[in-house]
Amino acid sequence: MSVMDISQEASVAATVLDYGDQALLLQCNTTGDVLAWTDAVREAALPGVVDIVPAAATVLLKLAGPRWQGVTRQRLRRLRVTADMAVPAEVNHRREVVIDVIYDGPDLADVAHHTGLTTAQVINAHTATPWRVGFNGFAPGFAYLIDGDPRLRVPRRAEPRTAVPAGSVALASEFSAVYPGQSPGGWQIIGHTDAVLWDLDRPEPALLTRGTWVQFRAA
Repeated sequence: MSVMDISQEASVAATVLDYGDQALLLQCNTTGDVLAWTDAVREAALPGVVDIVPAAATVLLKLAGPRWQGVTRQRLRRLRVTADMAVPAEVNHRREVVIDVIYDGPDLADVAHHTGLTTAQVINAHTATPWRVGFNGFAPGFAYLIDGDPRLRVPRRAEPRTAVPAGSVALASEFSAVYPGQSPGGWQIIGHTDAVLWDLDRPEPALLTRGTWVQFRAA
């Protein structure tokens, strides 16, 4: 396995690992760093990179073949990546989605306990600040929302649920999300919505795609 720390080569740190022989994995310190590297690599349009897959702390670069690993590592070393690359350039033309939520979740009181807020303050914090889709994953239509009120950072449940209902609005770590379908899950559920997150009959099945801003509204 080849490891390359490129923290000194860029303003935003990342470590690059071989991921098999046809991919590279960038390990980042924060989700903001992930988004900055994702945008920088996409903007650079590096030859041989066929897909870019961001996650909470990593960016996976799928390559066209083994011969691209070495040259791509060197090209990554020459990239200049700064924190402001994680801020969308289209701030004045951003896509926004409003999601109405009934705040009756079974974990709402626990979230209030974790944060030191009242339940009313939790609801206000969740609705007062717009969230942004950082990346998608886990299930079709599931979007990890970032940039919310930092007071709402809470741990996952000690015991995950075997079945979380579709439309559940939840918190975990620095993220918020809406479950697009029933599935197991360990996030703290604070409410529910009737919004359809995934619909194959729509031109774009996912309601929330990367870069979309989400405004939650108490119903």
